[in-house]
Amino acid sequence: MSDGTRLPRALRPFTSGQYRLLTVALAASLLSAGAWIVAAVWQVVELGGSPVDLSFVAVGSSLGLVIAVLFGGVAADRIPQRRILLTVEVVRGVGFATAAVLAATGVIEVWHVAVISFVLGLADGFFYPAYSAWLPAILPADRLLAANGIEGVLRPAVMQAAGPALASACIALQGPWLAFAVVAVLQVAAAAVLGFMRTTPVRRDLDSLDVHPVRQSFIDLRDGFAYLLRTRWLFATLAFSIILVFLIMGPIEVLLPFAVKDQTGGGAGAYALALAGFGVGGAVGSLAVASMKLPRRYLTLMILAWGFGCLPLAIIGYTSWLWVMVVAVFICGVLFDGAQVVWGTLLQRRVPPSMLGRVSSLDFFVSLALMPISMAVAGPVGEWIGLAPAFLIAGVIPPLLALATLAFARLGRDELAHPLDGHPDEDVVTGAEAAAGFAPPVDEPHHRHEPTRRADPDLEPG
Repeated sequence: MSDGTRLPRALRPFTSGQYRLLTVALAASLLSAGAWIVAAVWQVVELGGSPVDLSFVAVGSSLGLVIAVLFGGVAADRIPQRRILLTVEVVRGVGFATAAVLAATGVIEVWHVAVISFVLGLADGFFYPAYSAWLPAILPADRLLAANGIEGVLRPAVMQAAGPALASACIALQGPWLAFAVVAVLQVAAAAVLGFMRTTPVRRDLDSLDVHPVRQSFIDLRDGFAYLLRTRWLFATLAFSIILVFLIMGPIEVLLPFAVKDQTGGGAGAYALALAGFGVGGAVGSLAVASMKLPRRYLTLMILAWGFGCLPLAIIGYTSWLWVMVVAVFICGVLFDGAQVVWGTLLQRRVPPSMLGRVSSLDFFVSLALMPISMAVAGPVGEWIGLAPAFLIAGVIPPLLALATLAFARLGRDELAHPLDGHPDEDVVTGAEAAAGFAPPVDEPHHRHEPTRRADPDLEPG
């Protein structure tokens, strides 16, 4: 029982004490992030701020994230990830505490909230790449799928549900300043938990890098882009993802409220129910995938789940029943987040450890790149062609795009050439494997400091 093989597959990562600590820290961080969103918005409202002021605060957070995320990946490949996460939690804690003091003393202004949001965005840009790169050093490869599924459950349950509920309770009790103070304490707890964890060595030989650190950072960033462009399965999936985000995020974020209002006659509560359907679906999909083995046809099923998971969106523009909309977005959430769990695991299994931080940051950057444009375009397009055609486009084009991606990138052949479960351990990537889409990183030394753990064929690119 000590190895956890008798436990349900989704729970097996918890047999690792290090992973249990990391999950506690992650949950505390997600809870504070969800509470901050509501508390910051309400603080701006109490100050008499306008929608423009709220946009100012939101842009500050997004701008900080976009600026930092690529260099966050570079840092994750050069600095022990525990130190990065610990620094992030401390910075976030200081930001929340500053907001609490300013609000409690009555001197806080909108620009204060915007600046703090910008700093928090910078910190978040370093969090995700470091977390994603650290997980494979803590867990064996066959438990990464379950661990990513657990993260997929925590995000909607803790950040999107529990966090806002906590903030609302604090605001009702005292005001936004109490919510800020509580999330500051949560960050202290997250930092304390990380302080108990062991630092794992960077899985990369840094001794041979004799270039100035600033210049080397830009070289590392260049090499990350080069690896992306020359690795077919990775490039094809990210290209598909960026177009998918452009097609669907605008309709979901901008047009769905109007569909709920105009077609069902519902108000804010009905819209909140629709969003809850998407979040609950995401949690169910993540938990379901966490309970399974990694599928043999992992690339095919992942791309098809993302593509055909959009089909229910086509119904939204043609129904006047709220429950139909809720079911539609629930199905989208199941397939989207389930596929996202597989994707996060693929990055950790197939990307070389010395490149994982940079590739994770590129993945995060790509997911953000066209999201603002999609939301900016969705409104005018919805007014021009109507809600029903707009949702029809968002539902019908992604499946066709998924089929085209699988065909042109030959992802089916790639996944057959690189099975990830039940494959004998090996430490060599042959020329045939490289030709199939698993290219070694550019200008990377072959010797890396590896933690003691089970070898995996796709973590040792040779």
